[in-house]
Formats: sequence, C-alpha cells, structure tokens
Amino acid sequence: MGSTTDSRAAHPGLAGMPVYLDYNATTPIDPRVTEAMLPHLTSVFGNPSSGHAYGAGPRAALSRARAQVANLIGADPQQIVFTASGSEADLLALRGPVLACGRRRPHVITQITEHPAVLETCRALHRLHGARVTVLPVDGHGILDPEVLAEAITDDTVLISVMAANNETGALQPLSELAAIAHARGALMHCDAAQATGKIALDVNESGVDLLTVVGHKMYAPKGIAALYVRDGVRLEPVVYGGGQEHGLRAGTENVALAVALGAAAQLAADDLRDGLPQQLAALRDDLHNRLTSALPDRIHLNGPVTQRLGNTLNISITGVAGHDVLTAAPQIAASTGSACHSGAHIPSPVLTAMGVPTAQALGALRLSLGRWSTHEDIDIAAVALLDAVDRFRQANGTGRRNSTV
Repeated sequence: MGSTTDSRAAHPGLAGMPVYLDYNATTPIDPRVTEAMLPHLTSVFGNPSSGHAYGAGPRAALSRARAQVANLIGADPQQIVFTASGSEADLLALRGPVLACGRRRPHVITQITEHPAVLETCRALHRLHGARVTVLPVDGHGILDPEVLAEAITDDTVLISVMAANNETGALQPLSELAAIAHARGALMHCDAAQATGKIALDVNESGVDLLTVVGHKMYAPKGIAALYVRDGVRLEPVVYGGGQEHGLRAGTENVALAVALGAAAQLAADDLRDGLPQQLAALRDDLHNRLTSALPDRIHLNGPVTQRLGNTLNISITGVAGHDVLTAAPQIAASTGSACHSGAHIPSPVLTAMGVPTAQALGALRLSLGRWSTHEDIDIAAVALLDAVDRFRQANGTGRRNSTV
C-alpha cells in the first residue's frame, strides 16, 4: 500500500489531487505496469505473428502475459482470449454461445443488477437473433437466490450470465452454486468478474464457470484491454472475423503492449492477494464506516450486504441529504453516487432500485471504493470532509449538528 504520510504523492496521478475513493470506477495505472509495457511501445515493435526475429520478442511477451492472467484465475494460458474491453469480452461470452448453439430460440438468463454490457447484449440478442431472455430479480442485499435461478432454467437455456461482484455495492454472488445449477441442466455459466478480479480469490475450476471476464482498468492496467477465459470445449461464434488471432475468436493483430500491461497487473494482483491487501482495505473501509456511523447515529444506512461483499467497497446513504449534494460540498474527496442526472433531475441507481431501496435513500447513496494507494490519512480526510458537508446541510435546514467525535 502507499505511504501513510501522503497518499497522493505515492502515485503520480494522485499527487496534489483530492483523496481518490472511486477505485471501482477505474484504477490508476500502476507504475510497474507502465514500466512493463513501455518496451512494446518503443523498441519491441514487431508483429507477434511474424516468423522472423522482430516477432519473437512480442510473441514471447504475449505468451507470458496470457500465462500471468491465467494464473490469477486458476486457468490454463490457452484458455485466455485478449479483448479490447470488458464490454467486448462480455459480448463474446454472450453472443458467442447463442450463435454457436444452433437452436432456433435459445434461452439466456441473467439478473437485474448486471452491468449494462451484459444487459444490453441480452437485449440485442433478443432483438437481432430471436433469443429469449429472462432477467431475474435479486433480494434486498442485491444477491440472486439460487432457487430462483433453478426455477427459471428450461431445456432451451444455453447460457446464464451472473457477475461475481456488483460495482456499486460490492455484493458477491454465490457463483459455485449458480454454476452447479446451470451445469445440471446443460447450460453454460458466464461471470463478469470485472470488479472482483484481484480483490477476492477467484478460481475458475472451483467456481465452475465456463466463461469469465477480466478487465484491465479495474486492476491497475490501462483502459482498452481485457480478457475472456473460455473453458476447453466451449463453442463460440467469433466476435471479430479475420486472421485467426486469439484462437480464432477475436481477429486482429494483438496489442502486445496492452496485453503485457494486463499480464503485469494480474501478477501484481496475485501478489496483493497473497500479501493480504484485501483485508487491509476492508479494515480501512470499516474504519470509515464506523466513524460516519458514530458521528451520525441512526442516519447512516448501508446499501448491500454486511459481509458478503468486496472488502474495498462501502455504499451508504445519509438520511436527509442527497449523495450528489454531499460530494459537491466535499471537494476534498473524489467518489461516486449511484444516481444519474437527466435534464436537471436526479434518478436513483437502477441497482439500488432493483434491491428495493426506497427512492430517497437511493438518491442519498455514496459509493466509496478504496484501492492500492488508500491510506489511513485518506480515511481521516474523507471522514472529516463528509461530516462537515453533512453539517452544513443540517445547519441550513435547522436540524442540528452531528456528534462531535469522529
């Protein structure tokens, strides 16, 4: 983790900037990742498909990166397909089996709090290819009940797609149970693990998933690189046609520099898991939560599960204050709300709405997500900034001050 004296100075992208609590949106590129990819942006420029000396270095680097990504999730290197984004990996994972199955009206199942990359692809499969799509509900914690999935599967179900961890609440889905249900009925199981990879231990064999999405910019690599794990024997229609790169599933000369970056990031993530970084971040997250709860008793509401969530994610609502107003009044921190602004009106997060969170509470939501450079000092600054912002709103509305101890 970064220095406990000045977290912004620990990473060049954070220097002189607000405390960064939006790691679930995107992560700073780790300088070690940048260092690993630089040769492939300068001197090591060859096409990895070339048989001469200039292709040898890129080809070896591509193989090494594939192995590093595979190692992080318990896969074999030949099961990794590099893509240009998590959305593209999700497209291949969903469109691929549906178009390859040969059924007249294939059935796809997902759940309501999935990323739009999955939900919109499902809608496109219905619109363009006649697939039947079932979108399952979640409980009040944002978790899919395996029994609900079991009841939804039919003989025509080709694929089930359920994320590992929700990007807003950090809620963790019971992947192994869901995959077992899918396989018992002959369906494939896809998991969008964009938020979970590197934050929790993931093993594709233990979970039983057939397809799994890994995203670079969620784990300290650049944007524009991702990967899809494809279990041996799974038939997919390619997402890009052409020269046969990436096992024939994604044609186009590989971006070796970005693949190397993802491989380096995967290796660093494996090191973080081994060294206990997720537990350290969970302790910082809980410290922030406890400070806010102590200062604002009965006004802090946790959105999502207490324990079955990512250790870096805190999604809370503060009674009587809109999330976007709090962040506007607390420029010392950079974080997210779950609401969207359309024509001047704020709309609550679809994820929280699907969980049954009341509208006022959903509009008050703040997503505070920690990462590799989060420190105790960051928590100190964030707690004071958030509480001072709430104080100003409460005083303006004549509702009194918070408790003084933070």
